[in-house]
Amino acid sequence: MKKYLKTTWTHIRRSPYQALAAIGVMMLTFFVTSITVLVAVGSHVVLQYFETRPQVTAFFKDETTLEQVDILKAKLAQTGKVKESRYVSQEEALVIYREQNKNDPLLLEMVTANILPASLEVSTTDLTYLKEIAQILQDESQVEEVVFQEDIVAALKNWTTILRKIGLGLVSFLALVSILIVLIIVGIKVAAKKKEIALLHLIGANRAFIKIPFVFEGIFYGIVGAFLAWGGVYLVLLYATPLLVEFFAGLPLLPVPFLFMLSLLAGELLVGSLIGSIGGLLAVKRYLK
Repeated sequence: MKKYLKTTWTHIRRSPYQALAAIGVMMLTFFVTSITVLVAVGSHVVLQYFETRPQVTAFFKDETTLEQVDILKAKLAQTGKVKESRYVSQEEALVIYREQNKNDPLLLEMVTANILPASLEVSTTDLTYLKEIAQILQDESQVEEVVFQEDIVAALKNWTTILRKIGLGLVSFLALVSILIVLIIVGIKVAAKKKEIALLHLIGANRAFIKIPFVFEGIFYGIVGAFLAWGGVYLVLLYATPLLVEFFAGLPLLPVPFLFMLSLLAGELLVGSLIGSIGGLLAVKRYLK
């Protein structure tokens, strides 16, 4: 193994510009991969957040009694389409209002519990039931207004699906380009060493001794490119986290757990090794016939 690694390093050191080109393409591939994974996971977390929030909110008229609220909750439960329903009294609504506007004293002046309506927050077992549940609530005489976020969740689902498809297509294309680049660069080196390889054959060197250093070279490009891309994305993410936290206030997105980033690194190193080894093997098979 030590001999293989030493030979691999000699190949790389003797053609640094070709090595930099291969590593650069690998970096681009895994830079896009890292961003795609982060965006996909982030959009999934946001979607889950909105799906688990109360999806339909019914605001009651002032004269509505708790008994009427309980009857309505039982009616909704009988549909079998409601996951959870929570009654928010006027006093609780005031507490929530004060918490949301604690940094703006002007909005807190003259606001009492009597001004705010009581409400019923309802989550459905499936997003397709939103309209039906909202209609049931709207038909109730004690309900003054119904608000539901079907459009928000539906739009997020569409965007998440689109982002995943675009990201997968782009990453697949760049991975193919990376394999081709490794194939070309390693292939050029194999072709340039044909006389040396022929001499090794004459003195009895087996095919594995000749092939393995070239395959290791491809793996080297993949691992280094993946690591540098991951490091670059992580540094950018750390730098941008304070701004992103402020922008996505209230959403459980940031900071990204370090364990998740380590898992992403491990996955990218594995995929980088695979891409590099495929490129190296194809080059060896093509030029060492």
